[in-house]
Amino acid sequence: MSKPIVAIIGKPNVGKSRFFNYVVGQRISIVEDTPGVTRDRIYANTSWRDREFTLIDTGGIEKENDDIIVSQMREQANIAINVADVILFITDVRQGVTSSDEEIAIMLKKSNKPIILACNKSDNYGEPPAELYEFYNLGLGEPHPISAANAIGIGDLLDEIYNKLPSKKEDEDENERIKVAIIGKPNVGKSSLINKILGEDRSIVSDVAGTTRDAIDSDFENEYGKYTFIDTAGVRKKAKVNESIEKFSVMRTLLAIERADVCLVLIDALEGVTDQDAKILGEAHEAGKGIIIVVNKWDEVEKDTGTLEKYKKEVKEKLSYAGYAPVVFISAKTGQRVNKLFEMINNVNSQNSLRVSTSVINEVINEAISVVQPPSDKGRRLKVLYGTQAGTKPPTFVIFVNNKELFHFSYERYLVNCFRNNFGLEGTPVRIIVREKGDKN
Repeated sequence: MSKPIVAIIGKPNVGKSRFFNYVVGQRISIVEDTPGVTRDRIYANTSWRDREFTLIDTGGIEKENDDIIVSQMREQANIAINVADVILFITDVRQGVTSSDEEIAIMLKKSNKPIILACNKSDNYGEPPAELYEFYNLGLGEPHPISAANAIGIGDLLDEIYNKLPSKKEDEDENERIKVAIIGKPNVGKSSLINKILGEDRSIVSDVAGTTRDAIDSDFENEYGKYTFIDTAGVRKKAKVNESIEKFSVMRTLLAIERADVCLVLIDALEGVTDQDAKILGEAHEAGKGIIIVVNKWDEVEKDTGTLEKYKKEVKEKLSYAGYAPVVFISAKTGQRVNKLFEMINNVNSQNSLRVSTSVINEVINEAISVVQPPSDKGRRLKVLYGTQAGTKPPTFVIFVNNKELFHFSYERYLVNCFRNNFGLEGTPVRIIVREKGDKN
């Protein structure tokens, strides 16, 4: 299920990052008294009252001027506003309402998104500060006094965020569609593929790398099912990410992966697999998403007997940690094999969501143990007691053993291969959690 997104907006030095760090429970954003320290959007998943959502921290919005950094900070805040389901506008109660606050309020009203107004640095318990009432003039409803530094009023504010999140029913309706993120480095044909699938020029297509700055959602239905395709900006090498706007595009790609059920990782057939391709695929792998490796521009490759199989072998070798991912060769320009993607997407999505009964899991484990004995160390032998499935997306199995320290990575990989041989699990990562019997965790 796609998590709702809450964007934290405000001028510099009002405590946005301190609030963010407190809510997510770790020090992710840099907290300094210097205005403008947080320049890139930072995001993390968190939950309140058993409802998960994604929280985005942003750089402060300052009055427009010729400063490049300031204009880019405004740009990244606008991106966060556009993707958010709820906007949390944080102000500084000590400063009162400033002209920057008024300008931001006008900008937020134009978004037509639910807005929650918080007045930070209300550091005293009891009656709210008298300065609070001035913030009613912003026309954003009731201001909520909080202190991110002293954890005052945070629970009430999170309750308000909870009340403004999209209903779970809306999430369930949206969940009928398979969400497919098209990811890859710049200029590999992501927008061209979207346009070929939709049959129209929905995304801008250009030979200039980095044309697509933000992610674009496109709903699509055909005889194979219902889909939401997410076109994303290309992820450049770190050395080339020298503009803040490019950093925002990287963050937007990571958010697109987070929202997706299946990721199509596009590779340029003429360039072959690069380190950057491996890094992008690794993000989808770590996120536990279904993965299909799509080699684009196949029509431009000179071929002879065995070219395709040789190329596929090279892809598998260079991306060996994702050997489970199917590889398909297409041309977004001519439409070659594009229709084949839909059956693959459906299959990978079902494999990523696969649930197996405990009895079948233990049959496979017992057979695996009989073929390859568990490892031993200094006279102690690992005993695999039983296993069960803990979750899906990706399929996650809990294996109970007598001693976790004896459970070597090589034996974990062996069990994963046994699960794949018996259950399929094509196109999806598989996770194993090792527990000792009686482990309360």
